[in-house]
Amino acid sequence: MTEKPIQLGGKKKSTFIDKVKAILPEGGNLNLCLTCGACSSGCPATGLDNMDPRKFLRMAALGLDDEITSTPWVWMCTMCMRCVHVCPMKIDIPQLVYHARDAWPRDERPKGLIGSCDMALRNDSGSAMGTAPDDFQFVVEDVLEEYQEAQPEFKDMQAPIDKQGAEFFLNQNSREPVTEPDEMLPLWKILHLVGADWTYGSKGWGGENYCMFLAEDESWKHLVQQSTDKAHELGCKTFINTE
Repeated sequence: MTEKPIQLGGKKKSTFIDKVKAILPEGGNLNLCLTCGACSSGCPATGLDNMDPRKFLRMAALGLDDEITSTPWVWMCTMCMRCVHVCPMKIDIPQLVYHARDAWPRDERPKGLIGSCDMALRNDSGSAMGTAPDDFQFVVEDVLEEYQEAQPEFKDMQAPIDKQGAEFFLNQNSREPVTEPDEMLPLWKILHLVGADWTYGSKGWGGENYCMFLAEDESWKHLVQQSTDKAHELGCKTFINTE
């Protein structure tokens, strides 16, 4: 009696294999991947939820769409790009992770990312903490004045906001003005000591972009545009992204 052969897959078409092929470098061939593990060796998320970049890529290559669009590991990936830098084929695994995140229903994505993204979209600051432009300016001026009095050697240090024609446009971790305002000082001191011509913007100063990690294209683009528009308005030449 002849046993019925095992059949892999089925009629369901994989869409992620097409995404994998699309992000291979020109002339690249996924079949050349020997699962060397270089991508996993330096990945900070390797081992979390029993997953790593190599496994994730192989699941995509095998057409396991349901698995890769439901594993919580995609939210543990930091998108640091280490895997891309060490991959002999330069496969963009973080981009694949991004597509997997986008496949999740919004209400099932991490609540912290959703809340921070939505908060940043509600104000012109782009602050994930919801800090309005006026409140940010008050904190910056207050911290600067206090430090100038405490440290006379830095009495000429400035922390300008909306300075027209400044060389550098600086953004800021939005948590610091709210919870740890003194943590803004070290960078101010460095910029002062090197004689940098810089400014914050009253709009778009929030440095994080949780909407990007949430895989919401229009939302993260809005936050970036808000910052770059302000930088252009002020005539700044260089954008310094502190995050």
